[in-house]
Amino acid sequence: MPDALPAVHLATTPESIARCFPVMHELRTALNNSEEFVALVQQQQAEGFQLAFLERDGEVVTVTGFRVQHMLVSGLTMYVDDLVTGKAFRSQGNGKVMLDWLIATARAQGCQTFSLDSGTHRHDAHAFYFRERMRVSSFHFMLPLA
Repeated sequence: MPDALPAVHLATTPESIARCFPVMHELRTALNNSEEFVALVQQQQAEGFQLAFLERDGEVVTVTGFRVQHMLVSGLTMYVDDLVTGKAFRSQGNGKVMLDWLIATARAQGCQTFSLDSGTHRHDAHAFYFRERMRVSSFHFMLPLA
């Protein structure tokens, strides 16, 4: 009998947020430590951000940060700020489980669209998103101000 799909959990306590740090740090390398990460996530949670994680055998393997917001261009939208699977756990279906959970959650919340940005250097992630029938709909431009 195949293993049941792992459950996705929301990280809502400082302890559960901190457990996500090692995986998130693989994507957001500018984060210095779990204490800084917890403080930043809690600040963003006050603005509607949510952090979710997937674990296998008690270990966090995939982490995502997302928010649901109204946008003129797309209506009610789930926007994914971050989506990362730990290097040791990639190509094992973990990212797909999380992406499927995100899309189902967006649909359940009445979202009209689902979107994310992905760094131009993340070629493997892009291949994954294309396999999942996502398409490039725009360019994201940024001007650092500090």
